[in-house]
Amino acid sequence: MTGAIRILSEALCNQIAAGEVVERPASVVKELVENSLDAGAGKIAVTVENGGKSLIRVEDDGYGMGKDDLFLCLERHATSKLADEEGLFRLKTLGFRGEALPSIAAVSRMVLQSRLRDSMEGLALHLEGGQIKKTMAAGIPPGTSVEVRHLFFNIPVRKKFLKSDATEFAHIADFLFRIALSFPGVRFLLYHNGRTILNLARRQELSQRVRELLGNEVFGAMKALHERAADLELSGFVGAPDGHRATPASIYTYVNRRFVRDRLIQHAVMEGYRNLLPRQRYPVAVIFLYLPPEQVDVNVHPAKREVRFRRQREVHDFIAEALSVAWRQKFDPEEFTGGEEGNRSSTEPFLAGNSSGWNPQERSGGPPLAFESSAGYVPSSLPRGPNRQEGTASLFQACAREAPGPVSFMRILGQYRNSYIVCQDGDELVLVDQHAAHERVGFEKLKAQFREQQIDRQELLLPPVMGLEFAEAAALEEHREELGRLGFDAEPYGNRSCAIRAVPAILDPRQAETALKDVLAELTSLETGSSLDEALDRVLIRMACHGMVRANQALSLEEMKALLKEMERIDVNSHCPHGRPVMIRFGLGEIERMFQRR
Repeated sequence: MTGAIRILSEALCNQIAAGEVVERPASVVKELVENSLDAGAGKIAVTVENGGKSLIRVEDDGYGMGKDDLFLCLERHATSKLADEEGLFRLKTLGFRGEALPSIAAVSRMVLQSRLRDSMEGLALHLEGGQIKKTMAAGIPPGTSVEVRHLFFNIPVRKKFLKSDATEFAHIADFLFRIALSFPGVRFLLYHNGRTILNLARRQELSQRVRELLGNEVFGAMKALHERAADLELSGFVGAPDGHRATPASIYTYVNRRFVRDRLIQHAVMEGYRNLLPRQRYPVAVIFLYLPPEQVDVNVHPAKREVRFRRQREVHDFIAEALSVAWRQKFDPEEFTGGEEGNRSSTEPFLAGNSSGWNPQERSGGPPLAFESSAGYVPSSLPRGPNRQEGTASLFQACAREAPGPVSFMRILGQYRNSYIVCQDGDELVLVDQHAAHERVGFEKLKAQFREQQIDRQELLLPPVMGLEFAEAAALEEHREELGRLGFDAEPYGNRSCAIRAVPAILDPRQAETALKDVLAELTSLETGSSLDEALDRVLIRMACHGMVRANQALSLEEMKALLKEMERIDVNSHCPHGRPVMIRFGLGEIERMFQRR
């Protein structure tokens, strides 16, 4: 058989390359802005319409290009940043492959204009689908301007996969947010549908840019970081453990000023915060790692989002140790109440040589088994511990068994470590996880109320104003209806902030900001392909977790009785929404075998 293999056309090759480089409008902005930075720009203006679907224009005051370079830059793998094979492993620029401009041009209508600083006039090229349609002189200031219209106009299938304008714009703004942190000496402007979204002046210090973007409140709780070991250097700012977030989106990591989402670095950051954060919570951190270019390979991902280190273990341990040291003189783990003993990954002291001699085993929180009488149990008004997202613990699921009868008739013996209710049911000993049980109760209540579209809410007398990140602001705008059904009343308050006027009645008003941020994080995850129902279930679980009785919380006898009675009114299925068992039963025979009585 002959004729089965053929050489693809140049146009199709460019479209395939575009599929790797241009995922969405934000990808276009990323490539063009990085080119501007590599060209020595001191000012970069990005103009966007309809989330980048209709228009993306990036203008800079960099070196500019002459006529020959302007035509040559549209050829595949044409670049001024790489001369030979050795240079590929000593990269000091953000871009290097020469794929961006031809790939973007292949799937859009583009106008490319540029002028050298010592030229009297510039040149403009008009392209459609990668083909040059017109050239003309351009009276523009020195630098380069790239205008991209009707992205994916010739690939309608790709266009269908784009999200709403608000979501696509959030990705663009999020990228500029991250790149602006890395280049404080560059002025960035962002316009969307005629509105000025960002206007960042040039800054002399990184701290000024971090404060400007993260806000005074977040920055005020951060500590400067600077460590050096041999040819590795780490600098930036790390947030206090009690300012934790629901997702790792607020961990900004850079390698030689290149923003990356690297698993090794993220794991090292979390190791640096080990024993300080509740499970499944993440810190706020802006971290810059510097090392010789030959020690890191940035050519391992089409969009350059990942890197590979030659000395992975050394880099990992250096980052983890630097973050641990950063809190030695400022932070005392014994004063931190953001987690619980069951969440700690080690029983060893957090820091070697810590004068406090802190050991998790010493934090029992009172006698092993005790209860005291007090007022009746009212779930929505109980004092609540620190915010925390519980993880799953499938290890014990096989041990949990359904309650054979009404649990409220069990005899309560007491409370173990302020976390487990100890009961007797006939000849059986029953342990009830108070947080898991109450969380299941709250989740089922919220779910029932949500189905009836009447989640109980409480109005806030003094609505707090909360700053939002770009993705959160987009989620607030896009999901106002869903938030209302969930019991939240939050409205934009200008300058990427919102006023929280009401929250679900199940929540403590003091938890309003943290709970809303977590809910927005879940709603943002809708774009990953999960259905609305699945995402809303996760939202309800997170809300239930915020509003429930915590572990390490003392309960009176009446409160414990009321919790057991609440459990009878729903189908607890013997597990909390995260999959952990609500109660575990031990038969008399099992207990006697433990004591070798049989």
